Amino acid sequence: MTEEYDVEFVEREDRKARFLVRGITPAFANGIRRAMIADVPTMAIDTVRFVENSSVMFDEQLALRLGLVPLTTPPAGEFAEGESVTLSIDVEGPGTAYSGDLFSSDELVQPADENVPIIELTDGQRLEAEADAVYDRGKSHAKHQGGVAVGYRHLQKVVVEGDLPEFEDDEARIVRGVIEDDGELVPTSEFDHDLSNRYPGKEIRVEDVPNAFVFHAETDGSFTVDELVARAADSLESRAVELENAVQL
Repeated sequence: MTEEYDVEFVEREDRKARFLVRGITPAFANGIRRAMIADVPTMAIDTVRFVENSSVMFDEQLALRLGLVPLTTPPAGEFAEGESVTLSIDVEGPGTAYSGDLFSSDELVQPADENVPIIELTDGQRLEAEADAVYDRGKSHAKHQGGVAVGYRHLQKVVVEGDLPEFEDDEARIVRGVIEDDGELVPTSEFDHDLSNRYPGKEIRVEDVPNAFVFHAETDGSFTVDELVARAADSLESRAVELENAVQL
């Protein structure tokens, strides 16, 4: 039987979003989080072959920096895990070598941002190298984690119980994330995360809404946040099917 979940976006941009999911358990919410971090494959530089490096950095240090440059990841199905794409860089000083100086053999795999600095080169210094970007998952290495800021928390609702007793002053009541107020979703940033600003002179109670979680997800530019969430959900589904088939054997 297929479960139905209620999903509502609170904030939605190309690379980051905040959305509410109702009707899931804490375990399932954590499964979604882990899938977004560890199960969605991305392209990342894995092996670097230096032709010339007369900069002040060792080859190994530059290879680490190149490995952390986010690369656009093609749609699912374009690459199998372990497949690679070749990129090259050739920059001579004086000046800075940026991620945008990387040239790819595949138009689908490009630096997600062009202004990530790699190394400052002085007059006469040169960086020339060839690199292989591999398609792999975050559980293999952190450089393959397309979800760079992923988390969730319970949706909280505010219950106004009445006015504060006479002569009792408002005290700061800090909450962060999203609250539910009379069916409306309100980001706490709208009242500086302090409930006393939204409910002055009121006695209030904050409760967790059962089986409702607000997710925050942000990508490194490998793909959009919509793709990150969709691919994570597909990963959970495929693993569930594998488990079901294994149990039936």
